[in-house]
Amino acid sequence: MFGFIREHRRIFSVEMMCRVFRVSNSGFYYWLNYPKGKRHVESVLLLKEISEIHSESKKVYGSPRIAAKLAEKGIQASRPRVARIMRKTGIQSVIRKKWVKTTDSDHVHPVAENVLNRDFSAARPGEKWVSDLTYIRTGAGWVYLTTVIDLADRKVIGWSLSDNMEAKNTTVSAFQMAKTNRKIGDTLIFHSDQGVQYACSEFRQQLIGLPIIQSMSRKGNCWDNAVAESFFKTIKTEMVYQTTFKTRKQAYLAIFEYIEVWYNRKRIHSSLGYLTPLEVEKTIMSRKRAA
Repeated sequence: MFGFIREHRRIFSVEMMCRVFRVSNSGFYYWLNYPKGKRHVESVLLLKEISEIHSESKKVYGSPRIAAKLAEKGIQASRPRVARIMRKTGIQSVIRKKWVKTTDSDHVHPVAENVLNRDFSAARPGEKWVSDLTYIRTGAGWVYLTTVIDLADRKVIGWSLSDNMEAKNTTVSAFQMAKTNRKIGDTLIFHSDQGVQYACSEFRQQLIGLPIIQSMSRKGNCWDNAVAESFFKTIKTEMVYQTTFKTRKQAYLAIFEYIEVWYNRKRIHSSLGYLTPLEVEKTIMSRKRAA
C-alpha cells in the first residue's frame, strides 16, 4: 500500500492546496513560521521572563509586582495575564504566615500622644520616622530586631539585633544608627507603640535637645503603626519563615543581607509606585538639588 502511494505521489503547489483546503496563502506561511501560534510563542517567552523575575525576587513577588517589573523592561503584559500564566505554571509568592506581636505596654513610664495619627505620608526625609521591635527564633535562643523606617521613602535607616530586650541594645541602638544614616529635619515625628523600650527614660534621653516630637500608638491598636508592623510581616514572610537559624550570627547575617542589600536597594514597593526605597531616595535628593 505504501509503495503504491509513493509510486503515485504527486507534488501540488501551495496555492492549489490552499484553494482545496480553503485557507489563505498568508495563513499557511504564518503557520509555517509560527506553528504553535503567536500567542503561544509570546506566552512561552513571557513565562521565561516571569520565572526570572520571580526567582530574582527570592520567590516573593506576586503578579502585581512582576507585571510592574515587566513594564520596567519594556514588556507589556497585563497583571491578569501574568496571574493566569503564574497559576497555570504553579509560580506563586511565598505563603504568608500569621505574625504575632508582643509589646510590653504595662509600665509606669509616661505615654506620648498619638501625634502621627495614621498619617503615613511624608514630604521629605527626616520628617517622620516609625519604629517597632519584634522577635525571631534561632537555635541559640530568641533574638530581637528593632527597626526605624523613614516614611518619605520607606527605607530602613536604622536597625539593631540583640539577644535581650534592654533599651540600650534595641531602641536606643536602632535610633542611633538612624540618626547617623539620615539627617533629622526641622521637626521630626518619631512614632512607635507604647512598649517600655520606647517609653523608658533611657530612650527618651536620646531625644533631648533634638527637634523631635515623640508619638505613640493607642494601646493595642496595631493600625496606628501599620508601616512598621507591615515591615516585620514582610521580612518574616519573605525570609525568616523560609530559613532555619542555628545561631544568632546566622540570623544577623541574613537580616543584614535582607535589609541592606535586598529591601532598601532592590525590593520594589507598591506604596512607592513600584519603585525601591533607594530609587525614591535618589529622586527626592535630585529634586532637592534642582530646587
